[in-house]
Amino acid sequence: MHIPFTHRTLGNGLDVIVHEDHDLPIVAVNLWYHVGSKNERRGRTGFAHLFEHLMFEGSAHHDHGYFAPLQRAGASLNGSTSADRTNYWEVVPNGALDLALWLESDRMGHLLPALTQAKFDNQRDVVLNERRQNYENRPYGLAGIAVADALYDLDHPYSWPTIGYPEDLRAASLDDVHEFFRTYYHPRNASLVLAGDITADRAFDLAERYFGDLAAGPDVPPVRSGVPALAANLRLHLEDRVELPRLYLAWHSPALFDAGDAELDLLADILGGGKTSRLYHALVVEQQIATEVTAVQYSRELCGMFQVVATAAPGVTLDSLADAVHACLADVRQTPVGQEELRRSQVQAEAHFIYRLQTIGGFSGKSDQLNAYNVYRDDPGYVSEDLARYGRATPAEIQQVTSDWLSRPFVALGMTPTGQRTLGLVDATQAVVA
Repeated sequence: MHIPFTHRTLGNGLDVIVHEDHDLPIVAVNLWYHVGSKNERRGRTGFAHLFEHLMFEGSAHHDHGYFAPLQRAGASLNGSTSADRTNYWEVVPNGALDLALWLESDRMGHLLPALTQAKFDNQRDVVLNERRQNYENRPYGLAGIAVADALYDLDHPYSWPTIGYPEDLRAASLDDVHEFFRTYYHPRNASLVLAGDITADRAFDLAERYFGDLAAGPDVPPVRSGVPALAANLRLHLEDRVELPRLYLAWHSPALFDAGDAELDLLADILGGGKTSRLYHALVVEQQIATEVTAVQYSRELCGMFQVVATAAPGVTLDSLADAVHACLADVRQTPVGQEELRRSQVQAEAHFIYRLQTIGGFSGKSDQLNAYNVYRDDPGYVSEDLARYGRATPAEIQQVTSDWLSRPFVALGMTPTGQRTLGLVDATQAVVA
């Protein structure tokens, strides 16, 4: 698997990557900033996600919203923030490429003159409302925040949610967010991909024209934090307005691309990847104690998290679910998974790689993948090696990572409907979610 590309770095440090695909008269513009919620600190959380919003509100030479002019030109566009990065993308007809690049360069180099107190206050309110909608008022929405708070040390960069804590956002000043922007949103901390119906020479000329005169910005030292360790298992309880009890089990796991990461990704599919998975067959089909179950290896830059989530059938206690999950894990530790079982998950992994690369732009398209590998591996062409990690995995290695990582202390969170504490985990401590 290969995505052809050409790569240059401008004098101000901006990485520019070009992928030519002349099948359609469109170009994907994809810009990554190597900043996410892990670059924040406790007491000053939510800034990276807040800037995802602020960057669409206008800059010095276009003090208006960014969606309207691009959509009038026939473009689609969006952005997102994670713990590790922020990305913005546009997919535009050829004739609108200059417009997209001009807008991107203006908000990279000239956002602050247009970032007024009124805009800041408005978008802060938007983010606080988003948190209410997506976390506080969504069924099971607070579970992820409670798990992360328990799994990581107080000052670990993954211990707070990407959307931030409301009290931190309310306490932030305009000077605080201006300083955050100056630190992270500049060419030296950014990577630009142009993919589609464009030649490499023209792409680099345009990148130099629109971004070449921007100040490089300060050096951004990497965040250093290894895999933390729990001294003992933690059992937590939450009650909320939900219909059925739900169990969350979470372990520390390897960082993105580290040894064991791909193997745990495959294990997650074997355990909880659809209706052919072990946990679904055991908990939903055979024992009928769960209505749904999933397993995921959350691969992130500093360290990962392996998580199993199971929703109980009516009247079933969460301890019963936990016992069944641990029994499945014990089976994997004691007996290697079958070669056919592993092969099915490897084929599924390969299919996911192919699905992501069907499109030029958008989330997870070719342009996004080139940027991801450039930012995380300093190698835009890492896709072949990334896929190869999955193909090399053996049953013995799956068994070994299960023993190495999923025998460690873990966090168990039980969430039950309000007033149904008896269905929750026994001897669990009440979780407090900020």
